[in-house]
Amino acid sequence: MRELELLAPARGKDIGIAAIDCGADAVYIAASSFGARAAAGNSVEDIGELCSYAHRFGARIFVTVNTIVYEEELEEVRRLILDLERAGADALIVQDPAVFKMCSEISTMAIHASTQCAIRTPETALFYEGLGAGRVVLERQLSIEEIRSVRERIGAEIEFFVHGALCVCYSGQCYLSEEIAGRSANRGACVQACRSLYDLVDGDGKVLVRNKALLSLKDFNLLRRLEDLAEAGVDSFKIEGRLKDEGYVRNTVLAYSKALDALVAKYPDRYRRASFGRVSGGFAPDLNKTFNRGYTELFIDGKRGSWSSMDTSKSLGEFVGTIASVGEDSLRLDLAPGVTLSNGDGFTFALEGGTGGFRSDICRGNTVSCRGVSGLRKGMKLYRNASTGFDRVLSSERPVRRIGVTAGVRLTPERVFMDAVSEDGRTVSVSSETSAGPSRNPEKTLSLVGEQVSKNTGIYAFSAGEIAFEGPVPYLSAGEVNALRRKAAGELDALPVRAFALRKKEPSDASFPKKEITYKENVANSVSRKAYLDSGASPVESAFELTHRKKAELMRTRYCIRYELGLCPKYQGAAPTGPLCLRNNGRLLSLSFDCLRCEMTVSD
Repeated sequence: MRELELLAPARGKDIGIAAIDCGADAVYIAASSFGARAAAGNSVEDIGELCSYAHRFGARIFVTVNTIVYEEELEEVRRLILDLERAGADALIVQDPAVFKMCSEISTMAIHASTQCAIRTPETALFYEGLGAGRVVLERQLSIEEIRSVRERIGAEIEFFVHGALCVCYSGQCYLSEEIAGRSANRGACVQACRSLYDLVDGDGKVLVRNKALLSLKDFNLLRRLEDLAEAGVDSFKIEGRLKDEGYVRNTVLAYSKALDALVAKYPDRYRRASFGRVSGGFAPDLNKTFNRGYTELFIDGKRGSWSSMDTSKSLGEFVGTIASVGEDSLRLDLAPGVTLSNGDGFTFALEGGTGGFRSDICRGNTVSCRGVSGLRKGMKLYRNASTGFDRVLSSERPVRRIGVTAGVRLTPERVFMDAVSEDGRTVSVSSETSAGPSRNPEKTLSLVGEQVSKNTGIYAFSAGEIAFEGPVPYLSAGEVNALRRKAAGELDALPVRAFALRKKEPSDASFPKKEITYKENVANSVSRKAYLDSGASPVESAFELTHRKKAELMRTRYCIRYELGLCPKYQGAAPTGPLCLRNNGRLLSLSFDCLRCEMTVSD
């Protein structure tokens, strides 16, 4: 029986709690420093509070310590690791081999090899497993078959992104932000140059495409592929979004939690969820109603497709209709099926080189106020990226998560006993005296006991098990049964949840698959350098952030601009284009095409 984990992002403690309430089995969050999203830091105290809440459901908290670490920062990282373990963190998500080594030496927390480790092959996965990784987070640009090939070679758990923003570059090996702005993606300070607008220029200086977000990808959405991923060996299904707001996290988590529940229900002898408590009530999730740049399944089937969001790197939102007419301060739409508009909705529309948008005052039927908005015209598609109606539902209709408890009751003339068993296997026995004498209507009393036992109390959803009696059935009031049930809930709270264990690995011989360590391995301190030397690799080049190597490859990706534009000679039969460059504010970036590997590179 395999546990399937839904792993949710959290910018802060409150969002993490909301994710757990909506069905997350685990949450990943950053500490105050050394996380790959510098704008999403949290205090150790807040992380401790989140851990306490999560652990009530057997859910886990993973903390990102996944930047590269400079020599002078090693001791600070060591102190942070100890602080996070005291706070109750279950695992650290790590990139730098120096942090792997420190974790193994001073901590009992599980270690997860971050997506920043650029794990694309079984050999690289084995290296990080040898460093002590009980889990590896695979590169997003992999296919099902490539995931399966890793699963067949390693004993560590596999985590894979299933939803959210996509970096165009292989994770952990993007140096464009550092090169153009001195802000390292490997240090959590990426300027997201891939979302900028570029001209595509040929070798003669001719502009082939003007002012498009040519490196911007659509967002990942593998909601319908969870069964395929589980069958291929994925243990943890990860949602991207540590900078996203609470509404985004709640919507995506509930959507994927429901999908995983359906998968478990389909294969009850094969899978189970990785934490306890089931979610009920609340809103109906809709992934089209929260931030997205359009959706793609990327390379999951080993095939190319339309991956680019080059017309806009922002969220257009859900398509709501086509403009039928434009008046002085309003427009009329041919609404898409099922669309209902609300006052205050926010709308977007595509323009040359970007998007336009406006917030409506009044929406009445298919008429939308648009006072002072330019660029609108008949026949244009209109999208909604802010739905006031859906936001109201998100805020007011909150799901509730409760752990199932089966409670059996035994009645004697002098005492009532309750034996309660939670779904995670905790057991408690409570009892109370009865003093009102025998019941005049035993059947009614037994029915009342069953009804009052089967109520929700705190985070527990009680259901009545066997109700037995010895001798005359005593009279019991609803209050007496309720008090006994609450007593059982309190005693369950006092016991730690019997959570499933995370996989851990002892460090072993770790052989890196390449003998020459380049800047792409991001070596920024002496401990990491020694780890690669000990693995048999030599020489070991320092990280790009330390050397700013000339003529370096700044990006490598399976995304191909030529393919997106119908200019691919390999698959689309197009004529060779000659040299191509991206131009932004006078700066040129050279594009190269490794057609043997079907990869594109970007260089200065």
